[in-house]
Amino acid sequence: MQKEKNSSLISRGLSFEGFKKISQHGIEYWSARELQSLLGYSQWRRFENAIKKAEESCKQSGNEPKHHFAGADNPITSGKGRTQIIDDYHLSRFACYLIAQNGDPRKPEIANAQKYFAVQTRRQELSDAAAADLERLESREQASEEFKALSGTARDAGVQDRMFGIFHDAGYKGLYGGLGSDAIKDRKGIPTKEQLMDRMGTTELIANQFRMSQTREKLKRENIKDQRDAIETHETVGKEVRAAIAKIGGTLPENILPAEHIKNVKKRLKNAKPKLILDSKNVRSLISLDPLKKA
Repeated sequence: MQKEKNSSLISRGLSFEGFKKISQHGIEYWSARELQSLLGYSQWRRFENAIKKAEESCKQSGNEPKHHFAGADNPITSGKGRTQIIDDYHLSRFACYLIAQNGDPRKPEIANAQKYFAVQTRRQELSDAAAADLERLESREQASEEFKALSGTARDAGVQDRMFGIFHDAGYKGLYGGLGSDAIKDRKGIPTKEQLMDRMGTTELIANQFRMSQTREKLKRENIKDQRDAIETHETVGKEVRAAIAKIGGTLPENILPAEHIKNVKKRLKNAKPKLILDSKNVRSLISLDPLKKA
């Protein structure tokens, strides 16, 4: 029954997080002795073998094992009041992840832990670069949705299909100081066949998304039903967004360098492997957690 309980808990991430400890430096760590039973190991010897395999995986991944697996002496008191020192490890989150990955997948506790860490390491340990990539990708997708929504509203406002290119170019001209889509590409050295927004960074995407959303709202709010008025409205809103950028001292969009193609960002995020590295402060704090540990 207890085994089933542990399995169920770790599958929901409850038991593992419940065993987390926080050092005086604010660093999280886990005791290997406590993790042993949680992962379904009845014998310390066998669990220590899993730890050794995890240390080797840590080394092969380019990380320093001692930064994640800190040997420690753990004093325990028996029922007769006698104190015994037993071997233990203080483990970083990455160490726990590697132990689960190197454990016996036939154990339900290990199988559930592997599922849990697959999600948690991806969610919690993205590098700054990966987080920036994710933000840009999300901004690009949001801009794409806004473009579609604006096109629908423009059609309701009387813009004919054959005039959609002119309508959307009007927004660019307002925001980019008179430059249409082709002129912007030429200025930035972007190939003609590429989608302009695929080469925009996050800041530029957000500015264009705001320009499109505000145009859409204005067309609806003022109940515009004339093609020429709709085109002029789009350019006017673009000019107003441009003026706001200039007023706060931001970089005007035509002066922003083109970003790498968004398809490269998608590919990088898809292939990214989480790499959990402790900075120097955290390393020192983890290694020095237990004053009784061996030198």
